[in-house]
Amino acid sequence: MTLPMTVPAPDLPARVRIHEVGPRDGLQNEKATVPTETKAEFIRRLADAGLTTIEATSFVHPKWVPQLADAEDLFPRVSELPVALPVLVPNKRGLDRALALGASRIAVFASATESFAKANLNRTVDEALAMFEPVVQRAMDEGAHVRGYLSMCFGDPWEGPVPVPQVVRVCRALLDMGCDELSLGDTIGVATPGHVRALLSALNEAGVPTHTLGVHFHDTYGQALANTLAALQHGVTTVDASAGGLGGCPFAKSATGNLATEDLVWMLRGLGIDTGVDLDRLVATSAWMADQLGRPSPSRTVRALSHKE
Repeated sequence: MTLPMTVPAPDLPARVRIHEVGPRDGLQNEKATVPTETKAEFIRRLADAGLTTIEATSFVHPKWVPQLADAEDLFPRVSELPVALPVLVPNKRGLDRALALGASRIAVFASATESFAKANLNRTVDEALAMFEPVVQRAMDEGAHVRGYLSMCFGDPWEGPVPVPQVVRVCRALLDMGCDELSLGDTIGVATPGHVRALLSALNEAGVPTHTLGVHFHDTYGQALANTLAALQHGVTTVDASAGGLGGCPFAKSATGNLATEDLVWMLRGLGIDTGVDLDRLVATSAWMADQLGRPSPSRTVRALSHKE
């Protein structure tokens, strides 16, 4: 494909690493449970499209996320792929399950707000941090890479605006306990570019280096790409996205789909930013998954490139 035309913009990174969350964050929000082999095939196709970091599953209690109850069955089916396969762990039990299967990249999931910490983890923010500390320490002792997700960085459905210093405090706590990387989550999609720049600058001022930060935007108000561009202009080089725009958040009902990986790749390709992703293969993968789910892909790029006259 010859489009989009490549027109670089100043002060942007030469390469962006896409942290693909479709198999975990996307499928956990489906009403129907996707068969294990279909999930495994989805991950294989994403790897074949050139994605190098693919979040595979979550080792949470099946009662809370029944769509991912097959983590023990799924992970061995894809563990030999030559890509990074992070998995989400909520506690020490989840970490034990992941490590037993050879997982070498794990993620914990914190909240910047008390309301979401209560809804998601049934704990206060500080109680959740205290629960994660031994998990992170054990993972580090085992040589695992640790990502810290932080939800509600830009707004909360119960509390409204979230003060920037409140977000900085929890980010700093996650980094201090040993997280290698942080993902700043706009869980309900209310961020705008100025807010993104303000938070990133405040984090830098608090001693959080830009290279440790990734961004995770939802497209509820159509702002995900604009917010991503603001983050790239600040120097961020890790962007979370979900193939086909799958997913939301089962614990925040106003959270709609993630930024679609195809829409992100289209923008980055036009800017001359390398991702290593084959867009045609990625679009074919998301179109295939949309067929498995029985509905059209929400990604505009998938729809545009899959359209048949």
